[in-house]
Order: sequence, then C-alpha cells, then structure tokens
Amino acid sequence: MNKKLLCRTGLLALLAFGSAMPAQSAPAQARAAAHPALVMTAQEVTRMRAEIARPGRFQRTFRELKAEVDRKIALPMQVPVPRDAGGGVTHEIHRNNSQLMYDAGVLYQLTGDRKYAHFVRDMLSMYAELYPTLPLHPQRKTDSVISAGRLFWQNLNESVWLVYVIQAYDAVLPALQDGERRKIENGILRPVALFLSEGSPHTFNTIHNHATWATTAVGMTGYVLGEREWVEKALYGSDKSGKGGFLRQLDELFSPDGYYNEGPYYQRYALLPFVTFAKAIETNEPQRKIFSYRDGIILKAVDTTIQLSYNKLFFPINDAIKDKGIDTVELVAGVAIAYSVTGDARLLDIARRQDRVLLTGDGMRVAQALDARRDQPFRFTSRIFHDGPQGKEGGLVVMREQDQALVLKATAQGMGHGHFDKLNWLFYDKGAEIVSDYGAARFLNIEAKFGGRYLPENKTYANQTIAHNTLVVDEGSHYGGKLELAEANHPELLYFSDKDGLKISAARVDQAYPGVSFVRTMAQLSDARLRLPIVLDVLTVQSDKKHQFDLPLHYKGHLIETNFALDSATQSMAPLGKRNGYQYLWLKARAAAAAPLSQITWLNDNGRFYTLSTLAEPGMQVLFTQIGANDPNFNLRNENAFVLRIPAAQNAAFVSVLEPHGGHDPVSEMTSNADSAVKQIRHSRTGDIDAVHLAFANGMEWLLLLNNSSSFDPKQTSLARFEGKDYPFQGRFKLIALAQAKATESKQ
Repeated sequence: MNKKLLCRTGLLALLAFGSAMPAQSAPAQARAAAHPALVMTAQEVTRMRAEIARPGRFQRTFRELKAEVDRKIALPMQVPVPRDAGGGVTHEIHRNNSQLMYDAGVLYQLTGDRKYAHFVRDMLSMYAELYPTLPLHPQRKTDSVISAGRLFWQNLNESVWLVYVIQAYDAVLPALQDGERRKIENGILRPVALFLSEGSPHTFNTIHNHATWATTAVGMTGYVLGEREWVEKALYGSDKSGKGGFLRQLDELFSPDGYYNEGPYYQRYALLPFVTFAKAIETNEPQRKIFSYRDGIILKAVDTTIQLSYNKLFFPINDAIKDKGIDTVELVAGVAIAYSVTGDARLLDIARRQDRVLLTGDGMRVAQALDARRDQPFRFTSRIFHDGPQGKEGGLVVMREQDQALVLKATAQGMGHGHFDKLNWLFYDKGAEIVSDYGAARFLNIEAKFGGRYLPENKTYANQTIAHNTLVVDEGSHYGGKLELAEANHPELLYFSDKDGLKISAARVDQAYPGVSFVRTMAQLSDARLRLPIVLDVLTVQSDKKHQFDLPLHYKGHLIETNFALDSATQSMAPLGKRNGYQYLWLKARAAAAAPLSQITWLNDNGRFYTLSTLAEPGMQVLFTQIGANDPNFNLRNENAFVLRIPAAQNAAFVSVLEPHGGHDPVSEMTSNADSAVKQIRHSRTGDIDAVHLAFANGMEWLLLLNNSSSFDPKQTSLARFEGKDYPFQGRFKLIALAQAKATESKQ
C-alpha cells in the first residue's frame, strides 16, 4: 500500500470513531461504588467540606476559586469549532474550558450547589454535539495522522484536556440523569478516549510523555465509565503485552534515581499524569501498590524534580522554557500526593515555597500541616542523578556549596527534546544564573511566534553545540546533530565525590566526533581562606589529527575587564560562521589570549563579580559573541558569550577557574574585592594523569592530581609528575595543599 493511500485510510479510520460508539454507557455496577473516585474521593469530600468552614489555607483557596469560577460561569459558554494552533483563540478556549469544568466539578462536591454540576453538564453536552462532527485539526503539525488531534492541533493537548474533563465528570456524576450521562459519555468521553487509544496507537504505545498523558486520560476514563479493559490497556499497552503502557513508561523513562530521560523541564511536565494516574490507581485498585512500584519510582521522581532546581527554577537543559519552576501546578500536585503517601515533612517546606494548595484531599492534608507549622527544611543535595532505565547512561551531576549550584550535564540524549551538548555545564550563585544555557527557542502558546510551537531556530541554534558550554570541534555539533546517533551513545561517568571541601566529578565522551575523545573534570573547592567557593574546570581533548577546538562560555552579566586587548567590531559585525548555530552569532570582538593566564571578569545582576581565569594554550584566541545574526524576525534572545579557540591542535587542554568575588552596591556606590585572587594556573599531563596547580594572591597553593583513564584500576597506584617531583596517589584524584607545612589531602 503506498504512503498516500495509507495516510488516507488512517484518516478515514480516525474519523469513523465519532459514529462507532456503543449505543449506551457501561452498566452502573461496573462503575466505582461512589463518585468522585479518582484523585479526589467521596470519603475525602466530607472532611474537605468541614475544612472550608475553618479559617486557614484551604478555606482561602476555596473562597478564591469560588469567586473566580462564579465570575466565569456567568459568562456565555463558548465551544467553538477548532481552528488555531497552540496559543490561538480556539485552542485557549478549549484548554480553559477543561480547567473551568474541573474547577466547577470540585466546587460542586464542596458546596453541593447544583449550578456547578449543571455548568459541567451543559458544557459537556455542547462538546458531545460538536466532537463527532470534527475532522483532524486544520493546524496539525504535518500531513501525518500520528500526532494530530481533533479539538487541538496535536493529540497531546487532547489527552491533557481529557485528564481534566474526566475528573470534572467524575465529580458531577451524582447530579446527572441517565439520559444526560448517555449523551455525554457516548458523544464526547468515549469518542475522545477511543481516539487517543485505538485511533492513535503509535502515540498511545510509545515511550514518551505524549503517551503518558494519553494512557492517563484513557485509564482514568476507564475507571469512571466502568471500562476496566481500557484501564488494562492504559497500564500495559493496546495489546496488553506490557510492551507499551503506563507501567512500561515508568520502567523506561526514569532511571532508578527518578531522573526523567528528557530532562528537568519535561520531567516537570510529565510528572502530573504520572502522579495523577497513580493516585487514581491507588484509589480504585490499592492492591496494585502503585506507589511501591519499581522501588517507589513515582515518589523518587517527585523528589528528583525538586532537586533539579535552583532558586525555585528548574535547570534548563534540553528543550526547556526557563521560567518554569517548582511552583508549577504539576509539582504542586506531585508534592501534595507524595506528602499524603509518605508524610514526609520536608515536602511541606516545598509546599510553603509554592504558596498554593489544591482543593483535593491531598491538598487539604498539606494545608492542614502547613497551618500547624509541621514543615521541616528540605535539603538540596550534591549528587549524581543517573540516566537511563538501569542508571547506566550517564547522568546529571549537581554540586552545591553555600548558595552555589554547579551542574555538569553528562546525560543521555533525551529523545527528540534533547540537545547536542555532552558535558555542558551551568553555574548558579547568590540566587542568579551565572553560566547559562539557552534552553528552548520557543514562545510557548504565543501564536504570533510560529503558532506557539518550537521555533525553527530551536533546531538550527538552540539544539546545536555552540549554544552550550562544551567542546565544539571544527564548528560542528556533537554526533553531527543526528538524533539516532546521539540516542545510541552517551557519556561515561567516571566518578563523583563530595568530602573535605572538594566536590568533584568527571565524565568522558568518545563518539561525539570521529577520532576525538574528550574528558571533563569539574570541581567545586571550598576553603576558609577563600573568599567564596571556586569552580575548577579541566577539559582535555585527544584526537587522531589536528582540529579547531572551540570552548564557549555563555555568561550572564556585564563585561567589566579583560587582561588582554580587544579588537572590537565598532562599525560593522559579521557572523561567526555559516552553519551549526554559528550563523546566529555576531562576532563582536576578538583577542589573543593573555599568556600564561587569561582573565575575563563580568558583573552579574546579583551584585557579584565573576572572573574566569584560563591557562592559555599556544595560539589560543578569545572570541566575544552575541546572538542576533541571521535572525530577521528577532526570534532569539540577544545573549552574550565568549569562545576560547585553539585554531589547530591534535591534543589540547582547557584549564580554567571560575571565581566569584567581591560585590558592587549601586545604592551605596560601594565596590569591594573587584580583582581576582587567582594568580597562577599550571597544568601537566603524563599519560592519562593530569596535574593542575593553582596559586592565589594570599599565598595558598593547591595541586590536584587526576586519573581519568578509561582503564582505571583502583588497586593500582598512580604516579603524577609535576615540576620534577613525583606524586604517587591512589584513587581517581588527590588534592594537596602545597602551601601548608602539613599537606591536607582528599582522595577517593
């Protein structure tokens, strides 16, 4: 069968679902004994009604929601024929309708006022009349029927819509007559559920966040409508073999640490269907022990989602909108459900920071505990969050000290939402982003910007390696920017340690470029004699022939000083390159790196100075760039970076120290410690052994010895040679304080 005929046949099959519904709903005895019976239960409602009569967080939330819903349901109902992509008028109306129906259903349960139930009934009746008439959405992404929706431009949004709507219907069921139930179930609920499952098998059975939403929507609808077969298919895939479905997603998308394959931003997004369906499963089939499944993976995922944040915002690796943080509704729900399951008072600390509670039984328990001041501090930790189903596909390393967070991205690709930037790093300090990542090129749900979808520049710039803080060889992206190749490979995490004032980790990448291998070691060093903890970055490259090596660093703040002269473009600028993201970078200045130590200082909006001190390799150049070239529609943010370039070398080392120091108070006009304390960096390499020497203005000296060999044997003693002296050591590393009469050491 040719592709055009196959596509046309699939389209006809999808459209047929509107007229292929059963004549009547499932028998009442197959349904739950009482409604609601998903995330909110009939037993909890009695206690919730008592709670809204008592002053406190839950009562305030109830009153605020009631006032908002009363205002909205007084307006004329709108259930328009879909025509817009994400962010467009009809898209937003249907999305808001699902939330409003959900809220009205909750208020019906809490107040017993039938006006809320009748609102849900009447709106769903309008959808029951509209939905069977709809073809595939006119703004679907492509001609393919795989990801298309009918109410929305992609069936992902249709799944999200049904997750909210089925909870609304579950809440108002006691107020509906049999005829009203039949019309709603056969006209809208069943058709959408079947469209998402039988009508979209590729999405429903895949291992991806789209499928998580779809299986959640269909499974919850199955519980409410008494279609237990739908629940089984949602759990185990369309053929119930376990090759797809919700449980397989829990197996494949999370590492044993609870790290989600697509990264923190999509972990946050996928968390809501995971915890929502889990709660519905626990309510209806507690014997499944879903919260114990895979050693409590859902609860681990909630904790990990929180951990992958700084100052309430998620680390923006891969396709991430940088404004998303721990106060998003997905994590509010996750924290509430996890607290109900575990009683962990540390989660209340996060709930307090979120400053919002849900009108559910779980939300009630959180509100009561916060009112009673039962919260305990949540501790953000330094650790590896391993990637891959078995935890063997690299990972995200997070190091925290004082108010700092250092992130080393040594993860797997992250499927279609992953970027090509192995061993990228980010740095945060004093509440601010210092060394930054671009995240996604997208104006979410702003229709004027490419329909609210990912912009073309997401692939041509944000995905490309030059947009990140890692090695670029010959101006090409890792794995040639090819998803299949990137998915087949991942970094090798060599080690992580946290003790005696030294947090350190290293990872290796061998397949990003043909014939090129590179290792990155990142360390966070703290000492009472330092002004603040510092970051040490050692990136070594070995290759089979000469290449151009670029190492960009994207910084947040205003450039203050360099210890080398800049040749700045003051009259006209040219792009840095022609492809792989380079075409979007204006070359604003170039310079020869100062030898032996090159230093660049900038001032962040947090009022602190930051200096990157780099050991200058022979011929090293420094290129200052700004995003904006070849961007006629101003789709990209105008952010700054500098690129350390070694024009031609077979092997190379980039050794740098990032040093926070001093401060500037514009109100008092006071400046302190604006100069770097780093006076010298030296590096030597003997085989696979690196020795890095650091000297500071106060006379302190450190020598860090590294064994990053892929054939490391922990039983053997390594030998480093520095300035004619041998330094034997065991383990992967050893830190020696040379300036002390008695050397202090830390080793793994």
